[in-house]
Amino acid sequence: MKIVHFDEDNWFSDHPSGALHFQHLLKGEPDSPDNFMYVLARQVDEWSMPRHRHNFEQIRLPLVGDNTTYGRGVVLKEGQVGYFPEGLSYGPQESPMKGMAPGEPLGLTLQFGGSSGYGFMSIEQRRQAREELIAAGGSFDGPFYVRPDGSRQWGLTTIWEHVFGSHLKYSRPRYSLPVVADPQRFNWLPVEDAEGVDHKWLGAFSERGVWVEMVRLRPGARWSTVDTKARRLVTVLAGDGECDCEQIGYLTAIQADAGESLDLVAGENPLELFLIGLPPVVLPASESQEYDLEEFPAEDQEPVGQPA
Repeated sequence: MKIVHFDEDNWFSDHPSGALHFQHLLKGEPDSPDNFMYVLARQVDEWSMPRHRHNFEQIRLPLVGDNTTYGRGVVLKEGQVGYFPEGLSYGPQESPMKGMAPGEPLGLTLQFGGSSGYGFMSIEQRRQAREELIAAGGSFDGPFYVRPDGSRQWGLTTIWEHVFGSHLKYSRPRYSLPVVADPQRFNWLPVEDAEGVDHKWLGAFSERGVWVEMVRLRPGARWSTVDTKARRLVTVLAGDGECDCEQIGYLTAIQADAGESLDLVAGENPLELFLIGLPPVVLPASESQEYDLEEFPAEDQEPVGQPA
């Protein structure tokens, strides 16, 4: 069990734009297909990113503000949950401040290895690789790496190849668009055998079965639960209470691994939680050939005349 409390002063500028500052909440095991990074992100300036894709998956929840568009008509509004499948191109991303003060826009982002088994590179591996690539005479221009000879490459691709010594593979996307769920439109339903506890089931994705739900404990309610297979990441969105006899409040993040009991008690106000379930990645007997080596294969180009 890991419990991490929100720290107003603990921020890192790890985003290529420099306009997003991250508070690292929870993380997995490097070099594991199950590796992940769970961060709280605040926006301090306007930023944009060209259309791109990743070889890992993402789940996003804007907590304050709905500043970012993801191309192809996809906008993630405040309080909505977005699932971005591995290998799926999105963007261009545009994130104006819309009159908000620096640091006010706030959101949760989980990045994690997908069903392909290609894994997820840790932030420590990224930071070290950036330093080594710069020391070798190159430089970073936003999201791109500029080699000493002036040639350019998508920066994350360069970093991946530097860390792992192999070409980055992009799983061909299992979904044609990001999936956006609006929790306000889901019903609270009672959790079986848990008096005073309700949840909203928002969905499960890919053959891995990663799932997302909201959980609410009414004042004074208790919820003890174990999942024998999946790791669960829980974030407090409202209220206060206790987890494993430790006080929890707004933006406390909890990691309960497979087999660990999650023991929660609500305080005087309803305790509202954002829960992501991460079953283990099960690798197929032989690697799927449904992957690309190119950043943007021909069939994935944006159709001419269509909205960006």
